[in-house]
Amino acid sequence: MSKSISLLSALLCTFIWGTTFIAQDTGMDNIGPFTFNAVRFFVGFLAILPLVFLFETKKYSFEFKKDKKLLLRLTIIIGFSLFFGSALQQVALLYTDVANAAFFTIFYVPLVPIIVFLFRKKKIHWSVWPSVCLCLIGGYLLTNFFDATVRLGDSLVILGALFWSFHIIYTDIFIKKFNLPLTLGAAQTMIVALLSFVVGLIYEEFILINIFKEILPILYAGVLSGGFAFVLQIYAQKNISPAPAAIIFSLEGVFATIAAWIILSQILEINNILGCIFILCGVLISQLVPLINQKKQNQT
Repeated sequence: MSKSISLLSALLCTFIWGTTFIAQDTGMDNIGPFTFNAVRFFVGFLAILPLVFLFETKKYSFEFKKDKKLLLRLTIIIGFSLFFGSALQQVALLYTDVANAAFFTIFYVPLVPIIVFLFRKKKIHWSVWPSVCLCLIGGYLLTNFFDATVRLGDSLVILGALFWSFHIIYTDIFIKKFNLPLTLGAAQTMIVALLSFVVGLIYEEFILINIFKEILPILYAGVLSGGFAFVLQIYAQKNISPAPAAIIFSLEGVFATIAAWIILSQILEINNILGCIFILCGVLISQLVPLINQKKQNQT
């Protein structure tokens, strides 16, 4: 039951992330990327904060006794990883198109199992590797990348994918040690908001009337993506290890494509449909093959 809830949380989180790509792209018509992220993640923080007071403050006396220094260190690492990942992705959208950004973002899918294998010395189930290949092929087909021009902004997205990988891996470490998903969600969004605000003050102008012009994309990206989606990610990773979780999160490309088809009336071509199928197959293999193997082992 807990595994099913985690899978549902991962899918809902991925759906929100995928549809937020449109809000991220359209939300910078009148404001800069760091202004957008500062307001977006502060809105996300405000959305999560009441839930923290309602459900988690009573746990603090117990959870903080475990290892307060480790809790603080992991929170900072996760917050900074989220800041760099989201900032690089947001800035990159100024220099590249959504197709390239979406394709290069899913590079965290192969990066997560590689980092876990090399640095945490954890064995990776063999099904992860074909799943990773299917997701990358699916991402390539999904985004019409072969019709796009490689731009300087693409390197920013690739670098951002590295930070998304760290975010997934360290979130897994945090949630296995501390039962404070809402607190982590609030803390990381506040860190990103503060860092984005500082950078925005240096390089951009905070003009209130321009911010209100982008209020709908900000609210969607803030409340749903910047707030609840990252909390859903934390709940999802309670019962899903980092490598399979990264594969499930790659479905954001599928949801982004479907959202663009419905909202922006973009035509789905045969390669887009094939891309969706490849990624779905990758996700199914990563989840079903280990379960089938485990069932066989229990029967013997």
